[in-house]
Amino acid sequence: MNVHEEMFARAFIIPEKRDRYVSLIGSVKGRKKILAGFHHIHDLDGRYAKLIPSNQQSAESIFRMLKQKGAPEICYVMSDDSDIDQKEMPLREAISKVEGSNFGTLVSCIAGKLAYFETEDMSGRYILER
Repeated sequence: MNVHEEMFARAFIIPEKRDRYVSLIGSVKGRKKILAGFHHIHDLDGRYAKLIPSNQQSAESIFRMLKQKGAPEICYVMSDDSDIDQKEMPLREAISKVEGSNFGTLVSCIAGKLAYFETEDMSGRYILER
């Protein structure tokens, strides 16, 4: 299990579902189930998931927000888009590929501390921060 994936579940999922997420992420079949649920996730912990205002949802704005919060140049991606899933990549490139892609995706900048999460529609773009 990747540390970014485990820490996403432990830090940003509602407490009553954290253990389930961690156990599912640990298996191939379970991980696929988690990724399929990324499209319309309802389990983000609202204390740490801040919806990005619609006027700040461009890739460049999201990149700047994450950099201002201390995001490094390289991030880890967990996505139901198999082209970018389980890849480490430059933050700017990851955000550009994810933004508006209609996939559910986590861009983990600092494991369990800072991430970007996008559902398949524009109303679901979040900065995750603890």
